[in-house]
Amino acid sequence: MTSKTFGALRGVGARPAELPVLDGVLYGEPLLPAVPAYELSAALRNVKQPYVGVTTDGTPINGLYELADSGSEHHAGAVSAARSLLAALSANERMCTQLPIESDDWRLWTNAFMMWNAKGIRLERISDAKRALVLDLMRESLSAEGYESARDCMRLNGALGDLIGLYEDTLTEFAYNFLIFGEPNGSDPWGWQLAGHHVDINCVFVGSQLVLAPVFLGAEPNFALDGPFAGTRALDLETDKALEFRRALSAEQEEAFLLSRTIHSHDLPAELAGPFNGRHVGGAGRDNQVQPYEGIRAAELSAPQQQLLFDLVDVYLDRMPMVHAKAKRRHVYDHLEETRFCWRGGHDDVAAFYYRIHSPVLWVEYDNHPGIFLDNEEPERFHIHTIVREPNGNDYGKSLLAQHYARHHQPHHHHHSSKGTPR
Repeated sequence: MTSKTFGALRGVGARPAELPVLDGVLYGEPLLPAVPAYELSAALRNVKQPYVGVTTDGTPINGLYELADSGSEHHAGAVSAARSLLAALSANERMCTQLPIESDDWRLWTNAFMMWNAKGIRLERISDAKRALVLDLMRESLSAEGYESARDCMRLNGALGDLIGLYEDTLTEFAYNFLIFGEPNGSDPWGWQLAGHHVDINCVFVGSQLVLAPVFLGAEPNFALDGPFAGTRALDLETDKALEFRRALSAEQEEAFLLSRTIHSHDLPAELAGPFNGRHVGGAGRDNQVQPYEGIRAAELSAPQQQLLFDLVDVYLDRMPMVHAKAKRRHVYDHLEETRFCWRGGHDDVAAFYYRIHSPVLWVEYDNHPGIFLDNEEPERFHIHTIVREPNGNDYGKSLLAQHYARHHQPHHHHHSSKGTPR
């Protein structure tokens, strides 16, 4: 069978099977070489460090995140969907799937494959009816765009397995683990996580506020032209709106934001040219990344350029329902003075590139990647990784949660008995 998708990839083929992956689990030492084993187990080391958050110097800035009533009733639909899901699970499934809100398991996600026993229900191992309830909860929590982006990246994971005919028990549409944290009872904070290859979503409700971070969405390749997922595309706006903004920046401004003219491995320092993280510095296992600001200040941009930057920011914020996206946009706008933008690579119609938007309250990275399952040795436009975080301590809603518990005394620890009653 000749594949239209392969045809569109300009001479790229499948990389021969060389990963010790079975049924979505990556078997590490001694099967993997030392460097990938180290890189791909970052989340396991990360979770042993107390959470700080992404900062510029190791110290989070206080007072950036505030408990507030969003004025939205949106969370009620999510609470109801979560309760329906929990009610449908067996006692055994529920025990493995519902964890305390303060559990460190929030931080055990990877955009590669788990190298540990992942908790939660695996979407392809549960009944269609239960899986539909998980998808309902995702749909109720996210905007239509956010939900479709996540689903398209999941479908493209299946399309990749179909395309290369390898790792067929691992590269599937539903090779994802799902967890609920806390008690979705309408008053206590709670949230959920979906984690697996190229799709990692952490969604936290604190009162009527929503925190959607960290979120990793990616695809290799970012389209399917044939097979069961024909017509699926992902992450086009993340690419196109960035190019529109980049092309509006002047040659005189390049000195301020352009870190390198290509992202070919021989043009970059080794730590930014690896196959696992590429240019990403805030990806999986980097909850406490220390990253000084780089790039041009948003305040130095012209008004039309600022508008294009905000159009790009909106692509990421629009994954949240409108009322939350608007609140977050105002939050980012309030910190425009300190917001920085940097770029690596070209900006023609084919060049691979990287960009970062770094605000005190928003972190976005986009990277084109070399092949992992395809055999391109250098980054290509069709392999995309994106990450969104809330720097200075609010990933996983941690800053808002701390304030909530300071105001309402202690977190409720829920016993996982069949009754599920709070202490």
